[in-house]
Amino acid sequence: QVQLVESGGGSVQAGGSLRLSCAASGRTFSNYAMGWFRQAPGKEREFVAAIRWSDSSTVYADSVKGRFTVSRDNAKNTVYLQMATLKPEDTAVYYCAARVRFISNWATLTDASLYDYWGQGTQVSVSS
Repeated sequence: QVQLVESGGGSVQAGGSLRLSCAASGRTFSNYAMGWFRQAPGKEREFVAAIRWSDSSTVYADSVKGRFTVSRDNAKNTVYLQMATLKPEDTAVYYCAARVRFISNWATLTDASLYDYWGQGTQVSVSS
């Protein structure tokens, strides 16, 4: 079992920045990759970014590329999502997720169904 706890959400004006954290506990040594997803009211959950635990390879959604940065701290078993130049359309509940099994096609980790564990989410609100 892996437990994930997100923090760092809040309200910010457009153009501002926030850093989300996702602390993992439990069988963290078996984590293969960590992902960030978001869900806005009335919309489906969408992929934001993912990072491979072993070598920090990353993948981003086009909508956040160049503005968001995902990183990890092995010693703290924590993954971060640094968000800059925030826009009102970034408003959503942000979730982190963990996948514990190897997958050969790294690019498919944009698919939420491939993740094994999820956090409870943290709200990010961006006002114009």
